[in-house]
Order: sequence, then structure tokens, then C-alpha cells
Amino acid sequence: MKKIMLVAALMLSSVATFAQHAVGSFNLQPKVGLNIANLTGDGKPDARVGLVAGAEGEYQATDIVSVSAGLLYSMQGTKANWDNLIDATNRLDYINVPIMANVYVVKGLAVKLGVQPGFNVSNKLAANNRATVDNPVKAQSVDVAIPVGVSYEYNNFQLDARYNWGVTKVYEGSKAKNSVFQITLGYKFDL
Repeated sequence: MKKIMLVAALMLSSVATFAQHAVGSFNLQPKVGLNIANLTGDGKPDARVGLVAGAEGEYQATDIVSVSAGLLYSMQGTKANWDNLIDATNRLDYINVPIMANVYVVKGLAVKLGVQPGFNVSNKLAANNRATVDNPVKAQSVDVAIPVGVSYEYNNFQLDARYNWGVTKVYEGSKAKNSVFQITLGYKFDL
């Protein structure tokens, strides 16, 4: 029992070395990546692959906990095929504001959880790879999601993988909610 307690104490005392940045420091991280987006609740459409780009700032609150907030342009939506005649893409693009708590579980590796309001900036339809038109069904102007993810940082480069679980309906009177898997690569600049 004493050995177990000693090992536990050593593990807890080493937790302070897991953070990549000094307590009280702030960094800015430009990032770019890929979204695999879909809408849940309305049939079984195909995923839309799109770009995500922007920046996040991170404040190292304690040795193992940091808080981050960002501004990301995010291509979301879905693809559908009706009766093998019409291939349509529903292009829902957002400016997302992820606010995350990051817990460093080992050096460079963090688990993340937060809330993400998103603001709809585009709601277009494209059928059979032709020009896009405004979607006649109006999207809600604000979307709320819960982002959950992990990241790994090495030499200030950070690879981040998240799932953004939509909790608000995309269209009024519809069950559809955003569902987005996101992977990004960024570089942290200490300020």
C-alpha cells in the first residue's frame, strides 16, 4: 500500500511538468485545417468536406489547465443525392467562436472541452456542381455546439482534433443539427 501511495504522489508531483507554457503566459495560434461536416436528425445525407481557418488565443491558467478562445471560419453543411438524379450540396458556413478548457494530461497532450457559438454567414445550395443559389429555407443566424477534442503540441506546432456536437437546430421547424469532425494544424506564438 505504501508503494502505491508513493507512486501516486510521484505521479501527481510530476503533473506540473506537463504544461508546454509558463503559468500566466498567453499565446496566439493561427491554424488551418479540414472539416468533415454533416447534419443530424434529417435523413442520412453525405458529409461535406470543407476548410476551417482562423486563430485561437490561449492563456495558461495553472500548470496543467489553460483556457482558449478563437475565431474560426468554418465550412459546414451536407451533401445529398435525391433519387440518383440530383447531387446537391448545402453550404452552411459559419464564423465560430470556440471557448475551451484545456487540460494537459501528459507533456504536449491536452484534452479539451468547451462551448462554441457560431454565426451563420452563408446558406447556399449547389445542385449538380452548378452555380450556387441562396437556400430558400432560412438557417438560424446563431448555432451553438459543444466541442470535445484532443491536441498534441511539439515545438510550438499543434495538431488538434475535435468533434463539434451541435445542440441547436440549424433550421426552424427541422430536427437537423450540425455535426462536425475537425482537424487542424497550428503554430503557437508566445506573446
